[in-house]
Amino acid sequence: MKQGSTLFLRLAVFLIGTPVLALCIFGLPWLANNPINPDYAHILYPILIIMYVSVIPFFVALYQAFRLLSYIDKNKAFSNISVRALKKIKYCAIIISGLYVAGLPFFYIFAQLDDAPGLVIIGMIPIFASVVIAVFAAVLQRLLQEAIDIKSENDLIV
Repeated sequence: MKQGSTLFLRLAVFLIGTPVLALCIFGLPWLANNPINPDYAHILYPILIIMYVSVIPFFVALYQAFRLLSYIDKNKAFSNISVRALKKIKYCAIIISGLYVAGLPFFYIFAQLDDAPGLVIIGMIPIFASVVIAVFAAVLQRLLQEAIDIKSENDLIV
């Protein structure tokens, strides 16, 4: 397969990671130093901690997606290393979802203090998105594993 066939997807992975990195470097420290209301800082800090911790599995999943694209370029798409990459992406998405589920009470308390019920829905968006990604990765992992099994059976038949 040609080297540039997955160039667009690699660019998309890079463009997904860049704003998140910028948010971690510039946005979240600014929010921590300039809270909306200083009385809410005790509720805002756990939310910021959860956001910072969730960045780790996010970038691990992006790295695994980048590796998966390199496997496709090297004609190793139907191999066990691709299945392992999808499995790691699935686990990262589950971890992100679990972190935001654990942080949902803080979003609720912050929404009650600020009298903004829409904040709870905003807190649910990362949960929904990561669950969708986890399910999609699980389905792709299963399909890829079945394709590998069929391929190995066909290789054994003369």
